[in-house]
Amino acid sequence: MGIPRRFPRLSNLFVLMVLIVGLAGTGCVFLSPPVARINGIPYGMRGERTLYLDVIRPEHPNGLGVLVLISGGWKSRPPGKFPTWPMAPVLRRGYTAFAIYHVSQPQATVMEIAEDMHRAVRFVRYHARAYGVDPQRLGVTGGSAGGHLGLLLATRGAPGPADAPDPVDRESSAVQAVAIFYPVTDLLNLGSSRENPGDGGPPKSFTRAFGPQSTNLAVWKEIGRETSPIYYITTNLPPILIYHGDADTLVPLEQSERFQAIARALGCTVEVRVHRGGKHGWLTMARDIPRFADWFDRYLRGEGGP
Repeated sequence: MGIPRRFPRLSNLFVLMVLIVGLAGTGCVFLSPPVARINGIPYGMRGERTLYLDVIRPEHPNGLGVLVLISGGWKSRPPGKFPTWPMAPVLRRGYTAFAIYHVSQPQATVMEIAEDMHRAVRFVRYHARAYGVDPQRLGVTGGSAGGHLGLLLATRGAPGPADAPDPVDRESSAVQAVAIFYPVTDLLNLGSSRENPGDGGPPKSFTRAFGPQSTNLAVWKEIGRETSPIYYITTNLPPILIYHGDADTLVPLEQSERFQAIARALGCTVEVRVHRGGKHGWLTMARDIPRFADWFDRYLRGEGGP
């Protein structure tokens, strides 16, 4: 749902890694490869506010794209502010990265933010050839709120209306592979989370993120279900990799484990890798990003996949 409270102004897990690498002394491994970057491309509107993405193209592109959802606590950053190097292992494999920004809550609700993530996928897919990527093979990554939004794409991505006035909106918002950190999957059952209000209501620190009616428990049941990926798992689920710490008190590990159990019962590929002692973020997270690249290699490039 968010990042550790000791980092209240950071927007997502990748910014956290800027600090992590400095502490771990492994920065040389993650130096940004040569890229061509275009910042601040408009992909839609939220009210009167423009929505933006950045395109980060590696020196030797492989023709595949990965959307990076810039969201922590359902808050985002200005376009151009996502540093290139945290995605270095993915860029080095040739993936073109699309950094997706959104209007932060409470100026936009989580429901509206989710809609805008669907719009972002449709925009990238519509313009995929111009960006040199295959529109039928798009991955998504992010952490915490970004991971949650990624799962909403994985579970609810679908073709747009065929009669939509804007041709972008006719495209599918489905993604073909997902690699994320510690997402909330069931907002109606927060379990041992420190955000659990104890009455079945929304996360205590995020009520405004779900709109003015979120504290009305009858309304919340509808909102919570709509924004919980666990209720939308189908056999069409793309392959999903989740890293989650077993000491996370904000988004407990059980959130990912229950999602995995339901998905696997339907024959879907969902792998949860548990970081022992990991809270909502851990000092060696940067070392996990190459495994994300492996996942995309397997399920987007088709290297060693079933």
